[in-house]
Order: sequence, then C-alpha cells, then structure tokens
Amino acid sequence: MRIYLIGYMGCGKSTLGRRLSQYASLKFIDMDHYIEERNHKTIPQIFAEEGEVEFRKKEQKALAELSEFTNVIIATGGGAPCFFNNMELMNKTGKTIYMNIKPEILAGRLLKSKTERPLIKGKSQNELVAFINETLKKRDEFYRQAKYHITEPDLNLDCLLELIENP
Repeated sequence: MRIYLIGYMGCGKSTLGRRLSQYASLKFIDMDHYIEERNHKTIPQIFAEEGEVEFRKKEQKALAELSEFTNVIIATGGGAPCFFNNMELMNKTGKTIYMNIKPEILAGRLLKSKTERPLIKGKSQNELVAFINETLKKRDEFYRQAKYHITEPDLNLDCLLELIENP
C-alpha cells in the first residue's frame, strides 16, 4: 500500500500522515524532510540558493524515488501535485487523498506555524488569506485529480481506511 496525502501547506498532511501511519502500521515519510535529508539543505535554503525551479526538480526526483517505496504514507509538499507529471505518477502508483481545508483555517495555522515557509514569508493575515485563495485557484485542477477528498483532518481513522481500502 502507498498513500499520498496532498493539499495546501498547513492543511495537516504531516499530522494526519503520522496518525494514520501509527494506526495502520505503515511507515510515514514527510516529503519535504526527505528532500532536506537528500540535499543536506533546508527547503528555505534550497529556495534561496537555487530558486523554485530547481526545488521543483528536486521534488520531482524525490517523488519518483518515494513512488517505489511500499507500505508507506507520504505527505507531499503543497505544490508537489502541480508540477511535471507528479499527480499522474501519484495516482498511478498509490492512493491519493486531497485534504481540502478552508483558506481561513489554513491562514490561521500558517501564521502560528514555527516552520519557515518561503512562499508566504512576511504576509499579514489578510494578505495570506488572499494569497491562499489565489494559489488554490491555480492548484485546484491538480488537487481535484486525487482519488479521495476529505475536508476534516480529524476524521475517524477507521472511516478513512475503509474509504481507501473499499472504494
């Protein structure tokens, strides 16, 4: 089994991924951490030193590697589904779950986050909500290609597993 969690930054992919991996006895991999380990740099360092285009290439390579892993839950980066053939690869090699969380909730979470996120650095609450809405419009066509969509990251894990094991 291979499960990919996709959605905007701050939607809870890593949190749900950890919970689900413990519950289902599957390995959990945060793709951003995987990229950082492979490149010996943080995501913000890669963005600052090499730019977004090079980061997306590293992300594509990491996804290709991770698509070979088995019995795993992978929390992808928020933009990962939107570049190259990443969404097609994920749908072909596993079960994709889109965590569709409201922009206002995302903004609140991101403002409280201790993680440095290059794409939203320095934005106010209002600017952040507007930025999220604008970005979601562009990403929606990719996110909506996921096989499963959830709007509540705290949903019952039995229900989620039943959904993806018995569609």
